[in-house]
Amino acid sequence: MKKLLSLVLIISLMSIWVVGCGGKDNVDEGNNAKDNVNTTDTTKKYKIGVAGSSFADKWQTYLYDAIKEEADSQDDVEAIFTDAKDDSSIQIANMENLIAQKVDAIIVVMVDTEGAKPYVKMCEEAGIPLIGVNRTFEGADVYVGSESIQAGLMQMEHVVKLLGEKGNICILEGAPGYEAAVQRTAGNIEIADKYEGINIIRQDTGKWDRAKGMEVAENWLQSGEEIDAIVANNDEMAIGAIRALEAVGNTDIVVAGIDATLDALEYVKAGTLDVTVFQSPFGQGSESLKAALKMAKGEKVEEVVWVPFEIVNKDNVDEYIAKWE
Repeated sequence: MKKLLSLVLIISLMSIWVVGCGGKDNVDEGNNAKDNVNTTDTTKKYKIGVAGSSFADKWQTYLYDAIKEEADSQDDVEAIFTDAKDDSSIQIANMENLIAQKVDAIIVVMVDTEGAKPYVKMCEEAGIPLIGVNRTFEGADVYVGSESIQAGLMQMEHVVKLLGEKGNICILEGAPGYEAAVQRTAGNIEIADKYEGINIIRQDTGKWDRAKGMEVAENWLQSGEEIDAIVANNDEMAIGAIRALEAVGNTDIVVAGIDATLDALEYVKAGTLDVTVFQSPFGQGSESLKAALKMAKGEKVEEVVWVPFEIVNKDNVDEYIAKWE
């Protein structure tokens, strides 16, 4: 009997020991699991690179502000901005730097749309989506902007009506190689060719610049030719033309621009800029960031996102001034 009791006692003690060890292991595993839940960070911060063309360009600054504002409204986005100062070699270096920072997508305002191949190749090799904004080029995964030829069509149609479908027109073109300059001018010419009484007598580049636009307009005025309208690919050149006209006391020539910048709208309100075409930097900036974020997340995005142009003249200028304020 004593032997039997001893055996039962030994078995009981062994059972307690086994359960105790098993319980300890389970507690440890539970603690480890809890630690894993607490230390795992499931939130990814997407880095979107912005390869800007020029921070000195007033219209572009609104575009970049809109990109930043849209990025700031998202909890999972960081936007990294670079300025090419309108120099392709600087922009290439900026792109390389953004890729080295392992950004998840790149938004680019191309300095030279004809020289886009190196940019496209760099992004393809790095596996980084490339979103073109404002200036279209071949090879972008997505393009966000306004259809440049439409601005030229709308602008010239309005000028032709102001002239009563008859007159001599000079065109101030943007910098050579820019899609916007080529297409806006093409739109101007397409409309002019529809009217027998409309003649395009001069075309020259003002390189998007106010001072250069003024210089070219001065040369035209000194030529002695009869000029009824100066149509510019952007507002800065149009303002330059207005200053050239004001210098010689000529207020009869119709002047047209594109972009509807705040500076230009003041000239419209004063009656010296007859028409401009609103191109929304706010819409383009916001939509480009949205597209870049979707691409970074692997979501489906339309290949082209159009932001429409709008005609602005003295009748509705206050509405557009309010957009910038």
